[in-house]
Amino acid sequence: MLTTFLRDHAFTVGWFGLMAVVWFGWGQEDPPPGRRWLLGAGSVIGLALAVGGGVLVYRNWATPSALTGRYQWFGLLVLVEVVAAGLGCWVLGRRGRSRWMAWWVAVVVAAHFLPLAALLADWSIALFGVVQSAGLLAFVPRLRRADVPTSRAVGAWMGGTLVAFALASAGMLLAGGLE
Repeated sequence: MLTTFLRDHAFTVGWFGLMAVVWFGWGQEDPPPGRRWLLGAGSVIGLALAVGGGVLVYRNWATPSALTGRYQWFGLLVLVEVVAAGLGCWVLGRRGRSRWMAWWVAVVVAAHFLPLAALLADWSIALFGVVQSAGLLAFVPRLRRADVPTSRAVGAWMGGTLVAFALASAGMLLAGGLE
């Protein structure tokens, strides 16, 4: 993350770590047997990032945030994201295509990073969303041929990219010194 706001930086590390645990967990719906340990290892790393980032947020809560004065826009963005993900899953379920739910939710999550980058004034978040989206689109041909839940590939991709970004961001945070 490329921000001067310590609290935002720490929050991103912690939140991305926590969300990595969620995605790796969803990836465990139907993983190939040889890759199960990777999902578990990713979850452990994500959990460590979540705890570390959470402690730093707690210790620096009084510091400024890029969202100051714009929390209502952040809340609206999250609301739109949740509604879009939920409606898409409802439609997929009604059409008998529930195996695509993980992919759809991932697309919504990746897309939400574009406006979030504007709110946080951090272009690296937008780049992250583009990388996630490109990976999700690249999966489509393979997912169409397979008769397994999309969570098999999507959970690992989303969890892996979240952990990678959180680790890089934590490294930058540590290299810059902590308060």
